[in-house]
Amino acid sequence: MKKFNVVFCGTPDFSVPTLELLSTHPLINIKYVITMPDRPAGRGQNLQSPPVAEFAKAHKLPLFQTENINKEADFLTKLENENIDFFVVLAFAQFLGNKILNMPKLGCFNIHTSVLPRFRGAAPIQYALLNGDKETGVSIQKMVKKMDAGDLAISHPVPIFEYENGGLLYTRLKFQAALSCADLIEDISKDKVTYTQQDESFVTFAPTLKKEDGLLNFKEQTFEEITNRLRALDPWPGCYCFLGKKRLKVFEIEKHHSTLIPGKTEVVYNQILVGAKDCTIRLKFIQLEGKKACLDSDLLNGLQNSKEPILINGDL
Repeated sequence: MKKFNVVFCGTPDFSVPTLELLSTHPLINIKYVITMPDRPAGRGQNLQSPPVAEFAKAHKLPLFQTENINKEADFLTKLENENIDFFVVLAFAQFLGNKILNMPKLGCFNIHTSVLPRFRGAAPIQYALLNGDKETGVSIQKMVKKMDAGDLAISHPVPIFEYENGGLLYTRLKFQAALSCADLIEDISKDKVTYTQQDESFVTFAPTLKKEDGLLNFKEQTFEEITNRLRALDPWPGCYCFLGKKRLKVFEIEKHHSTLIPGKTEVVYNQILVGAKDCTIRLKFIQLEGKKACLDSDLLNGLQNSKEPILINGDL
């Protein structure tokens, strides 16, 4: 049976299971793996390869690293002579220009972790949790110049479990992405790929998250909104508020029967309570800047000699 000449573009560990699938698939011949350059990392600032580059080197796959693939004229000329059937793109961190999009016979396929057109952009996993969705998914679209707007070749719904945070869902979806890619290859091999246009009236976006997105605003956020934020931003960037002038990371909360006004702080029976928009919550498991993570009661015991009042976000 004919093998397909494929180029894979990806960078983080999320991309590795799909690259591994491609590298072992009997119908796939990987012509090149394209990823970002090595970066200084750690205290010593030693150069470190992206996970995709590490996998490619370990398995002796042809590798090309670049900051911007669209500017690599000589390499692109070489690729044009490689008789490429299609590209697979997953978490690449670069846009592909028209020259690349038009190069392979069957096009460029991007794997995206939402049911498109919902949550186009860089952070679909986190936004599904922020929104309190019960379901997300994996979509494979035939790429066009407009971000995440191509026709869908694969759309697999995936349930979100109540216990899942951003890290757990990330891990599950990186393997689902590989399974969905396997389905795409099967469809291509049987010439059974069918495309569905995205309905632009249902488009929503999931832009890149920043550290500041983890700041909790008890006065404006409900218990459910705070809970969703804790799940979505775990492990990165994490949620926090301020106890006095020190950052206080928040890992776990629970509802409390007290009736504090939104933004008001109170210590009751050695528990830190804050008024949210719709109820009073206890900051149950927390970590004060410079200290270990612990229960609020343990933190208060450690602060018992402090004369400063316990104020969260300035006790709005």
